[in-house]
Amino acid sequence: MGNFILSCCSTADLAKGHFEERNIHYICFHFSLNDRQYADDLGRSISFPDFYEAMRQGAETKTSQVNEDEFEAYFTPFLENGQDIVHVCLSSGISGVYNSAMLAKRTLEEKYPERKIFVLDSLLASSGYGLLMDALADRRDEGMTAAEAYAWGLAHRLNFHAWFFSTDLTYYVKGGRVSRASGLVGSVLHICPLLHMDQAGKLIPKEKIRTKKKVIVRIVEKMMTYARDRENYSGKCFISHSDCLEDAQAVAALVEEKFPHLNGKVLINSVGTTIGSHTGPGTVALFFEGDLRQE
Repeated sequence: MGNFILSCCSTADLAKGHFEERNIHYICFHFSLNDRQYADDLGRSISFPDFYEAMRQGAETKTSQVNEDEFEAYFTPFLENGQDIVHVCLSSGISGVYNSAMLAKRTLEEKYPERKIFVLDSLLASSGYGLLMDALADRRDEGMTAAEAYAWGLAHRLNFHAWFFSTDLTYYVKGGRVSRASGLVGSVLHICPLLHMDQAGKLIPKEKIRTKKKVIVRIVEKMMTYARDRENYSGKCFISHSDCLEDAQAVAALVEEKFPHLNGKVLINSVGTTIGSHTGPGTVALFFEGDLRQE
């Protein structure tokens, strides 16, 4: 096993047990709910159902990324223990956390010149970012060094696909991804926007699908189009959802039907409080490995 620390932010949206099982360290983002401050700590400070119910009731949420000082404090014990670090960040297309981690890296590599800190921009979010972390843990366990794991992540991060749909446009209107007029019309017509993360790691609306039933079929069609080896895909598939488990389970069931060679069952996670503050409840996201993202 490579003698280095594999690390990410809590916005990779994996369960605490999953992080521990794969020996992946993480540092927490922050959020506020009606001005009360919390750590985005995988649902421990406030449960995901309680968080999303508060949003439905009109609670105001704000998020803040990990800053340079927090990264320095987090990285230092590993460096003092003689370990190099590969830290993977939430996409720079939706957050500035990569810049904070890079500032900490430069400061600490001057202080600990014998150690190396590799900082990778995932160009992903939620459990797609988590799927990349899982793949990096596999490479570490196969014996890759820190430099090799970083290089593999840099070369393959755009092979990880992230598709999202939402049955509630409220928070997409608030965030400016959907206009207020389109949001009103969409709600009346039961339109569920289908979005994906582009090659710059930005969340981009792609299609407007009428009815939840149709968008569930459509998101799996995207996997059929882009997954490695198409219907013979034998990699892992992760799904995350913001308090709409039945919708996530419907997508998972269809994926397992269409892709009989999956590496295990589809893993369903919760969209964490940082990402969820922007999507709101009612979002389902599908993640898999496939062709290089080119748009």
